Amino acid sequence: MAKRRLRTKALGEAIRTFRKKANLTQERLAERADLNYKYLGEVERGEKTISVEALARIAQALNVRIAELVEKL
Repeated sequence: MAKRRLRTKALGEAIRTFRKKANLTQERLAERADLNYKYLGEVERGEKTISVEALARIAQALNVRIAELVEKL
């Protein structure tokens, strides 16, 4: 369970890093990805496990490949 939590947190940190590089707020990225901004915040903090569908939406909104978001997991 601990490894899963670490991967979830690492993925959230990767999303946050790419979001900040794109100069987007959580609200703006959530809007672009058609997600709730509170949910996005929980994902970035590693509090929620993200679905593949939501991950794909975020990657598309950030204009990056999913592989870039998960490469350090």
